[in-house]
Amino acid sequence: MDKVYLDYNATTPLAPEVQEAVIAAMKEAWGNPASSSQPGLKAKKIIAEARSNVAFMVGAKSADIVFTSGGTEGNNWILQMALKYFREYRSSDNKKNDKGERGCESIPHFITSNVEHDSVKCVLEHFEEQGLAEVTYVPVSHKSGMVEVEDVISALKPNTIMITIMLANNESGVIQPITEISERLLKTVNQPLRTKRVLLHTDAAQALGKIPVDATDLGVDFLTIVGHKFYAPRVGAIYIRNPNKDIPVYPMLFGGGQERDFRPGTENTPMIAGLGRGAELIHKNISKYESHMREVRDYLEEKLKKEFGSKIQINGKFSASQRLPNTCNVSFVKKGLMGHVVLSKVKFLQASVGAACHAQNKPSHILLAMGVSGALAQNALRLSVGRETTKAEIDVVVQDLKETVESLMS
Repeated sequence: MDKVYLDYNATTPLAPEVQEAVIAAMKEAWGNPASSSQPGLKAKKIIAEARSNVAFMVGAKSADIVFTSGGTEGNNWILQMALKYFREYRSSDNKKNDKGERGCESIPHFITSNVEHDSVKCVLEHFEEQGLAEVTYVPVSHKSGMVEVEDVISALKPNTIMITIMLANNESGVIQPITEISERLLKTVNQPLRTKRVLLHTDAAQALGKIPVDATDLGVDFLTIVGHKFYAPRVGAIYIRNPNKDIPVYPMLFGGGQERDFRPGTENTPMIAGLGRGAELIHKNISKYESHMREVRDYLEEKLKKEFGSKIQINGKFSASQRLPNTCNVSFVKKGLMGHVVLSKVKFLQASVGAACHAQNKPSHILLAMGVSGALAQNALRLSVGRETTKAEIDVVVQDLKETVESLMS
């Protein structure tokens, strides 16, 4: 019997249509997009089409999209841009105050949650260590897994430059109230006539391809896009709201002027072609994808409850918040059933205990932040279904877990 892959929050395979787009670009569009050769012109056209498709996927304009190597680069760049934005537009204001009322006169203040991905968390920690910024980590509620909007707004200071909160969590699947935060910002600090604003960023890596994502509806200034989370290649993009009009753009690299001087370097045409095709599939099929994944995930949880009853706990399933339709984070209640041990013994299931970049034998800091006990957090499995996961495969997984648990407890 084949293995059953339930780790789609870690990465996804390339969709067949995406593979075709990548291969076609390799064969036909191998030229430099800046050249006037036939392969170069073909590459330029493919990149423009991909940019348009990525923009459609997130409800944006083509001009709002800049291609990157992936989510980590995108998040780093956006946070670095906020630092430069502060230095240019805010530092003079901060220097006017010599009474310490701003909490920190000459460095910016970031607001984030305590459940962010490392590509945001580690950058902000670095800023703190280097004395480049101060950071407020707003805790998520133990009743919803979300940040409370009021807590975010209450954390604002005169030197706050950016709020950066993920759209959906990679381990719990909990969807954060980004639109509500944006609306509150508009009513408080980001009023229409103000030239200086608190920037709003969301990392949408886990949400794209699972739920509809519209940057305009969310009200964000920046949004991070990661291809390998939605059956596209390991490249990415960032959305910037009206770059260099509404939102200033500061390049992190300097060179040949590609991507409108925002992100120089000869474009990776085949991977961008794949990203664009993956985005097009989402734009056309998101309702179908979401419905299927929700049906299969719900079936998985029903089967787990039927088989294990009170011996398991579903983490992140709150009445006060919504989850991604594909994500099930489950803990075994009994001692000795640590997630990494269970996964080392199963015959067919391929999954993870949490984020792929974390040590597998330590409890997830995200689950701990949500109020899950250390013992239960250490016993957690993250099961994330995909577009083509079947109920028959779920039956195999549940039986596999049953036999594994029985073996470990005997």
